[in-house]
Amino acid sequence: MKSSGRLLFGDRDCVFDDPPPPHECAVRHVRERFDRDAFRDAVDEPRSYVFFGVAPCHVGIDYDWERMPPFLGRAIRNETDERLVPIDESERVFERLGLTPVNTFQKELNVRDFHPDRLDIPESAWYDGPAAGVIVENRRGGRALVQGPVLDEVDDYEPIRGEPNAIAADLVTDTRVRRAIEAAEATRKSPTTDEVHARVFETAVREEYGRLDRGRVDWKPLRSAIGSVVAEKRSTLTER
Repeated sequence: MKSSGRLLFGDRDCVFDDPPPPHECAVRHVRERFDRDAFRDAVDEPRSYVFFGVAPCHVGIDYDWERMPPFLGRAIRNETDERLVPIDESERVFERLGLTPVNTFQKELNVRDFHPDRLDIPESAWYDGPAAGVIVENRRGGRALVQGPVLDEVDDYEPIRGEPNAIAADLVTDTRVRRAIEAAEATRKSPTTDEVHARVFETAVREEYGRLDRGRVDWKPLRSAIGSVVAEKRSTLTER
């Protein structure tokens, strides 16, 4: 976070000037929920901290997207001390700042008792089924991923192809428009057509990312087409 309160976002490769479409929903979520005042009160130098997390989108497992947050906090690094904040503390920080941390299902396991090949993958907190995998971390910040077998069982999904207007007509449902209006109102923003349009686009990309990406969809014309359909849908919903 800069001294102005502006949050900077990026991935493992770069800091974003503008977030790419699959990350837009997560960036909005963090910007709207992050308690900047609480963060400033808690630390001496806000710019020294880097927050790591995941931005879940649909790439095979159909999570409960209405319930699953667009961002899940995973770790916090203090750049001044060049260390990761202990996991118990980082979980409390994420929650205090208004963000949901990833689910920790076991702590303080002795290395002698850890056998990756015998690890039972826990149930997911975000859909009715096993988690996609487990991240294992040690006290020095080292980590490894134990992938769950559910990923091997995910069926190939059909890519979404076609003209932007046709794709937008399928993606812009009454439910997504209503959710966008409710989300805007929950943050005390006026649910203007532009505001609803942006939220519907972000939600549709998040919930259909794998199929859209496989279909090599051009994001710019799709965004424009979704805006046109949102305007029509919103007018129809208002008249009912």
